[in-house]
Amino acid sequence: MEEKRVFTEEELRMMGERTLDLLQAAIEAGDKKTAKKLSKRMYNEFLGMHDLYRDWITGLLTFIGKNYGDEVLYEAMKETVGDLSLRLGKRYANKSTREKIEILAAGLRGHLHPIKIEEDDEKFVIHTQPCCGSGGRLVLEGAYDPPGSFLRIKKPQPMTFNRPNFPVYCAHCYVMGTCPTEPGGKALMITDPPEKIGEEPCRCYVYK
Repeated sequence: MEEKRVFTEEELRMMGERTLDLLQAAIEAGDKKTAKKLSKRMYNEFLGMHDLYRDWITGLLTFIGKNYGDEVLYEAMKETVGDLSLRLGKRYANKSTREKIEILAAGLRGHLHPIKIEEDDEKFVIHTQPCCGSGGRLVLEGAYDPPGSFLRIKKPQPMTFNRPNFPVYCAHCYVMGTCPTEPGGKALMITDPPEKIGEEPCRCYVYK
């Protein structure tokens, strides 16, 4: 017995269109209702992909830490975060301070949480609002509790900011603060996680 079609050809075609293209077309046509609906769709698409990779990375770090220990876990993060920092450094090369902060803010907004930025004579301070949109939300979502039980690093050490039972995902923030964005250079930013991760803002310091 043949099954009835689930979608029309037009529905299948529209399903394959980029949300950005549809959103821009709706804006140009003055269709506010459709544009608003598509903006929410695009947000949910990005959030789903963001959290998928966040959870995948946290799962990988959990596997390394549980099976090979803290030392190998740290070396894995140092190697990969160090390479990432150098890649990021290429985006900031030959940019003014203003341009660097604008690029960094754009990247942090990719976690889909608002941020607050302050400036004084020596630095910028970036506050995640109301908490970190990646590591903080993992804690809020109970990802470190059963049945998921992502790794909490038990022993206080530099990569845990000398705190016990530290969420493994958040350990990369310490490593990022030690990795230069260019050989012989300095780190892009230094993170200061709150005492209650997930309940309070993280602070990131960028020195001029």
